[in-house]
Amino acid sequence: MKIICLKTSLLKGVNIVLKAVPVRTTMDILECIYINAENGSIKLTANDMELGIETVVEGSILEEGHIALSARLFSDIVRKLPDNDITITTDENFHALITCEKAKFNIAGRSGDDFVQLPRIEKQQHYAISQFSLKQIISKTIFSAASGENNPIMTGEYFEFADNTLKVTALDGQRIAIRKIELKESYEPAGIIVPGKTMNEISKILTDDIDSEVSIYITNLHILFEFDNTTVVSRLIEGKYFDVVRMISSDYNTRMVIGKRDLQGCIDRATLLIRESDRNPIILSVRDSAAELTVQSEIGSMDEVIDIDQEGSDITIGFNPRFMLDAIRVIDEDDIPVYMNNSRTPLILRDDAGTYTYVILPINF
Repeated sequence: MKIICLKTSLLKGVNIVLKAVPVRTTMDILECIYINAENGSIKLTANDMELGIETVVEGSILEEGHIALSARLFSDIVRKLPDNDITITTDENFHALITCEKAKFNIAGRSGDDFVQLPRIEKQQHYAISQFSLKQIISKTIFSAASGENNPIMTGEYFEFADNTLKVTALDGQRIAIRKIELKESYEPAGIIVPGKTMNEISKILTDDIDSEVSIYITNLHILFEFDNTTVVSRLIEGKYFDVVRMISSDYNTRMVIGKRDLQGCIDRATLLIRESDRNPIILSVRDSAAELTVQSEIGSMDEVIDIDQEGSDITIGFNPRFMLDAIRVIDEDDIPVYMNNSRTPLILRDDAGTYTYVILPINF
């Protein structure tokens, strides 16, 4: 194999597929990036058996072939080479000569035949969404998915297609994040659980281009994303997702509408007195069209009052400040409606149009 690629193009491709290289694995070949130069295209592939990424790199093919190279070593070499054309030449013994200007690297590779290829996905159940919308809906929900949870379903995001809407839900047992967006077309209903890791990695690759679409294909076991000459294949999480609708009450005794900037600034200031290990709640007291937020810790105490629009009963409730900040940071509106029943039931941040819902369990104070 002999190929020539501009460093910027090759490095971009390497950085994309690196997201699917496992940190630890019992299969050494999965620690490699697979380079395939055939049929007029140069493809880079990485696969950790749960998530696989393939992307096309611009360049010239002088001799067709394929090889698997250590992902860490190859990426480090490409990153540190001059900003010019990079030539990669391989021989029958799977050695790769990488040259750029006066720099030369000769490294050992492995047969491309040993690499575990991405599963072939039948492109039948198709959905389309803009890169911008997909990136936004991931960033505004993924923080509520659990990490390292014994229940694998909590580590994923639930994608629910119905007619011309997509609703994405994530929860970790202490909070719930729900976002709903309209799609350009109507599609057949589907509900799948996508690993949180997959969504995190895809969001890093997606652009903010509202005109560039992502094609999504779903099977019983896998989900396939295609965009910008890049293919991402992920296994789905098996199991039945939680009945979130039943978890969220539509009844409330107290409704307040509070300014996002006021609430976010107040909580930011309060967290100066809270260490993560302390888990001190912020106490919210709603009365007389005012929200009083207080915090007490070993470091000190703070008290601040914010004017609000209040409907219903007075209430006092405690909450985790980090969970509240995660939610309000991704709400774009200036005013946030908050619904409460009593000090033992969740706070619910929900707009009238139903485009977002954030549920935060209270803390006993």
